Amino acid sequence: MKISTGITMIATIKTLFLLSFCMTVVITSIFFLIGVYWRWRCSRKRGGKNSSKTVIGIFHPYCNAGGGGERVLWAAIQALQKEYSDAHIVVYTGDLEVDPGEILNRVRRIFHIELNPIEFIYLHKRKWVEAECYPVFTLLGQSMGSIRLGFEALQALVPDIFIDTMGYAFTYPLFKYIGGCRIGSYTHYPTISTDMLRHVYHRVISHNNHRVIARNPILTGAKIIYYHIFAYMYGWAGRRADIIMVNSSWTEDHINAIWKCPLKTFRVYPPCDIERLVALPLLKSDEKDDYIRIVSVAQFRPEKNHPLMLRILYELRSIIKEEVWEKVRLILIGSCRNEEDRKRVKDMQDLSKHLAVDENVEFRINIPYLEMVRELQLGTIGLHTMWNEHFGISVVEGMAAGLIMIAHDSGGPRADIIETQPGSQTGFLAVEAEEYAAIMALIFKMTPDEKDEIRNAARASVRRFSSQQFEDEFLRTVKPLFRAKQEK
Repeated sequence: MKISTGITMIATIKTLFLLSFCMTVVITSIFFLIGVYWRWRCSRKRGGKNSSKTVIGIFHPYCNAGGGGERVLWAAIQALQKEYSDAHIVVYTGDLEVDPGEILNRVRRIFHIELNPIEFIYLHKRKWVEAECYPVFTLLGQSMGSIRLGFEALQALVPDIFIDTMGYAFTYPLFKYIGGCRIGSYTHYPTISTDMLRHVYHRVISHNNHRVIARNPILTGAKIIYYHIFAYMYGWAGRRADIIMVNSSWTEDHINAIWKCPLKTFRVYPPCDIERLVALPLLKSDEKDDYIRIVSVAQFRPEKNHPLMLRILYELRSIIKEEVWEKVRLILIGSCRNEEDRKRVKDMQDLSKHLAVDENVEFRINIPYLEMVRELQLGTIGLHTMWNEHFGISVVEGMAAGLIMIAHDSGGPRADIIETQPGSQTGFLAVEAEEYAAIMALIFKMTPDEKDEIRNAARASVRRFSSQQFEDEFLRTVKPLFRAKQEK
């Protein structure tokens, strides 16, 4: 019976993959034919700008969010303005409630990045890419929604070079075949990864694998088929890019596994503001206040797993002395993008009360950059809890500021950032709340010299993630996009 069921499932998968392949051929042909007509129709629109200027369209619908992905966006624009001063840079954004001046002021305030004037094209269909619109088939719904949003962007302006800095791969065929653009991609996190497939296969409950599905073998089998078909479509769309940049070796491995074009895939670590942070003096315990500060810097999004941070604090209380506990403070620093994020903060505040740790937790929302830097300097431990974080800018910046980082044992922190071997240790890795709490208790007992050995090693290790290093690598990687434009 089991063998028969297995053969049936394999046959179903093969049939669906054949269907997907046929659909891909048809869609490609449609894109090509529409593209011929569209380029003829829009030729005057493209020429409406000063034709001697290269028009660079950067697709980042959440450009005002204030997270690590946005730092990449603005640092990339700053690099392009330095290298190609005559280029016309356009940002496609869905932040309708914020005018250009406010956006650039926020960039200056949060990231300390100064930019020359750029054009913003406002997109009114951003709702189409938000997860809450698709309670089921979320990945497929958001990806199809990105096509609709991409059409809106393409109708507003057809650039010479299209660069996506948020990972909306399904927009690439639009701009390549219909817009006739050269395509650059900077992928922070693959829309689907082999780890996600593995989680579904092993029926692990997570924020992207609901309990109902994980507990039902039939639903699990259906989701595996769905994920495989989606991965095939995602890979086809991603391969339309001419230049692919990824932010870590973890992301690179997954993109190569799904997109299957390693020869045009380049690892470009994101810019981390380490220059300012490594210059901060390392404060001794007696130079700080009486509190033992555990600092987290993470947007209030579900994947950042703030509930785990509160459970860690709950576990910590049970293994340290009461007089030490009274000095412990968990400082949660992050930005809220919308009402959903603000509700999430309220839920975390309620959870902290439920766990009886609320007097030891501080929520610092949308604080200025300099205030964040001060919190990093006063902190002792840095905390990161996201599973499969694609890179971990906050981990790097915490290490640069002198925090002893404890990060999740997965993704970029494990692959690229933290070394745990004695003699060259730069931080710690953990998975469960009990592990994190035990490591914190260990750090509390370390001598100042033992702490400084880890802090100094961490600071020395993060210099490879500097803003200057990002600028050099980014410009070197995108150079063929401009060379192709000049040869036309």
